[in-house]
Amino acid sequence: MSQTQPIGTLATVEQAKQLGLREEEFEKIKEILGRTPNFTELSIYSVMWSEHCSYKNSIVWLKTLPKDGEKMLAKAGEENAGLIDIGDGLACCFKIESHNHPSAIEPYQGAATGVGGINRDIFSMGARPIAQLNSLRFGNIENERTKWLVRGVVKGIGNYGNAFGIPTVGGEVYFDDCYQINPLVNAMSVGIAKVGKTVSAISEGLGNPVYIFGSATGKDGIHGAAFASKDITEDSAKDLPSVQVGDPFWEKLILEASMELLENTDAVVGMQDMGAAGITCSTSEMSAKSGTGMKVWLDKVPMRQEGMKDWEILLSESQERMLVIVKKGHEAEVEKIFKKWDLTYAVIGEVTDSARVQYYMNGELRADIPGESLVLGGGAPVYHREYTEPKYFKEIEKFDINTVKDCSAEEAIAIAKYLMGHPNIASKRWVYNQYDSMVGTINQTTNAPSDAAVVKVKGTDKSIAMTVDCNSRFVYANPFVGGQIAVAEAARNLVCSGASPAAITNCLNFGNPYNPEVYYQFVYAIKGMGEACKKFDTPVTGGNVSFYNQSSDDNAVFPTPTIGMVGLLGSGKKHMTLDFKQSGDAIYLIGESKNDIGCSHYLAHYKKIAQSPAPYFNLDEEHRLHQSMLKAIDAGLIQSAHDVSEGGLAICLLESAMVRDLGFVVNAKSAANLRTDAFLFGEAQGRIVVSVSPENCAAIENLLNGLNQSFEKIGSVAANTLEINGLSMGNLETYKHTYLHSLEEQLS
Repeated sequence: MSQTQPIGTLATVEQAKQLGLREEEFEKIKEILGRTPNFTELSIYSVMWSEHCSYKNSIVWLKTLPKDGEKMLAKAGEENAGLIDIGDGLACCFKIESHNHPSAIEPYQGAATGVGGINRDIFSMGARPIAQLNSLRFGNIENERTKWLVRGVVKGIGNYGNAFGIPTVGGEVYFDDCYQINPLVNAMSVGIAKVGKTVSAISEGLGNPVYIFGSATGKDGIHGAAFASKDITEDSAKDLPSVQVGDPFWEKLILEASMELLENTDAVVGMQDMGAAGITCSTSEMSAKSGTGMKVWLDKVPMRQEGMKDWEILLSESQERMLVIVKKGHEAEVEKIFKKWDLTYAVIGEVTDSARVQYYMNGELRADIPGESLVLGGGAPVYHREYTEPKYFKEIEKFDINTVKDCSAEEAIAIAKYLMGHPNIASKRWVYNQYDSMVGTINQTTNAPSDAAVVKVKGTDKSIAMTVDCNSRFVYANPFVGGQIAVAEAARNLVCSGASPAAITNCLNFGNPYNPEVYYQFVYAIKGMGEACKKFDTPVTGGNVSFYNQSSDDNAVFPTPTIGMVGLLGSGKKHMTLDFKQSGDAIYLIGESKNDIGCSHYLAHYKKIAQSPAPYFNLDEEHRLHQSMLKAIDAGLIQSAHDVSEGGLAICLLESAMVRDLGFVVNAKSAANLRTDAFLFGEAQGRIVVSVSPENCAAIENLLNGLNQSFEKIGSVAANTLEINGLSMGNLETYKHTYLHSLEEQLS
């Protein structure tokens, strides 16, 4: 119980409700404090107990995800980001997070500050960022608001990342009506650190000074964490103060100062960036993690606006700010580095042994709270939400493939051209041309076309492969299977690039958790992800939960558990690309095609049938496929590899052909037992198209037979020909033009 009563007007339950807290939560706060909180203390609890910070509606299920692995250096929840051992005394640090709500209101700054925040999570641990990725979801591309959002988000990501000097090397962009009100902006950062040289977000050492450094504090972003923990409405634009403003040039200075502090001094005890909930979050989390306390003098915080109130300073989410605990006696060398990089800084507090965070303003105690009561795993509430099977499952169960007329051979050409121009499938070069994929890399990034991005690790003979993946329509149709597929597709993309999957981070985007059907989607997606992660030995290192991605009329987005996965290409491993290399090479389909069109782009968009089952998927078969592929690549038997995903086999073949302007002749015996649309455009999982030079055909067939891996030799690479089972598909240049220009034409 508190021994002191901070000054300030006592808060009311009505204020608690306005700040997003429930009545029972207000009563719990009173119980923890042994008194009624004042408004400042209530504001602190409102952000720290928001879903965005506390994970109160998700932590029960997040704890079920697998977290152990031989490469793990930091388990989920232990640090600001995931950390795995990649050998040679180096570690890979990575994380993905959402910035959905801010981007829905102010797309440029919302996306830009998302990029800035995720990079600070990486370098606050002592890792230097080497690459960025993103996963973006928007509504109907024909809608003017959608076009405005796309332009703003892409420009925000590009301008911030380019100026900060970290290449954007991969990502995905999807369009669907379900994201019309709530776009999703998920940003991922990957960095490299020396093992044993990383720093934790801890606060230890009685009397050690607490520094804030970086940018000055303003009123932008106040209540941003609470804003991200409620539904988007027509009035959300009035919450513009909840959208932060970023400055990548400040971020670059902070990065270099942080790295110099960690590499050239022994002064740092702990460090954390200021993201959601600002000073409140950093001070309370660092104190709680160490079981210590902290005195913080808010009037010493450098401010860029006059007259800021104590709770405004505490809750501000002004960007490009860091908190660092410094060993007493090392102040001069630390401040020398801050001055070198021309950073704003100040000592704003000291470490105590009280286990309480105490905030002062002009010598007066304004808030006095047990630090542990604010954080995840401490006193923050944990809920077991009810969940029920979604009613729309009944409509999905009614789907009968026999009621869908199969396409004719002639219609197949029109379908292929339609799919090549669909914004979910067409080239995203309009997007990635605005990103600098080589900035700061000194030839570090491998831009060769492959299913995953591959970045060389400087000073070594190894590379990191990375990807972000999720087909949310699959998750909508079957959350358990869709969750498995999200992990499997990410792993498959790494494998097709020649990398062994190592670990994942995730960004779990869902609707309102108080809706039992939405919560069912969340629970079963988690279960599916967990099963797949165990199978592929890709433990979960952490991530982000983003609930409330829906409008007030219960129009929730598709459940979108975005998977960020990293893998390793070790010494001598070949980076495999997706492009056919030369005429005469044989084309093999590894895995089996199925009589399945469920949830395919063909069915959902061309046929306009929205409700259908998730596509065929078998976890054991998928695992065998990945192992077979890695062995074939390592044996040097493959020229190219590309997984069959959106658009099906026909699109996969065309994408592999376009890069070098080569064609193909396919004569697949298996097609005789399948519908034409299922063979060409079905999205059944567990399939990869590879090309093999003629002299290696016998060897790869022997290898695959020995591994009990299903496969079929379906044709060969050919110049100036596009033919599938006797059907001439037309001219490659036509498909290529549609593929390359469709998105920019639709956004113009």
